Amino acid sequence: MEISCHLGDITTERVDAVVNAANSSLLGGGGVDGAIHRAAGPELLAECRRVRAERWPDGLPVGEAVATGAGRMVARWVVHTVGPNRHAGQGDPDLLASCFRRSLEEAHEVGAASVAFPAVSAGVYGWDPAVVADVAVATVRQTAPATPGVQEVRFVLFGEAVLAEFERALGA
Repeated sequence: MEISCHLGDITTERVDAVVNAANSSLLGGGGVDGAIHRAAGPELLAECRRVRAERWPDGLPVGEAVATGAGRMVARWVVHTVGPNRHAGQGDPDLLASCFRRSLEEAHEVGAASVAFPAVSAGVYGWDPAVVADVAVATVRQTAPATPGVQEVRFVLFGEAVLAEFERALGA
């Protein structure tokens, strides 16, 4: 598996699947979640409502992931995951690792060969970008053997400081 990182807009990545740092409602929000919902259009919201009705009526749990179509985006799928919120006392790195592991597993299950990840929980959820980078890179590397169909993972990041942490983690 090829793993890379760069600054960019995750909504325009030419990959099979884009990972959404979603909230448990799956109905859109701010940050990456809001950007993905805006780019994907109403088709994504309709799919998320269906997922809520059929599979996760109480909302997607922290650390879990679920795939939907990507609506109007270039990507074919959106893999939604709910990161832990440090401000709400969710400081267990295993929960954060679960986001990356379960997202990669979901991408593999739908047949995605390429996946773009944001820095899940490094924004308004208050996790230190260095910790997110270390957990994300280690988890993707550990999960790679169980997801052989995924050939490429890109971490698409929103700022120079976060990019620097992912570059450090990838070089470690």
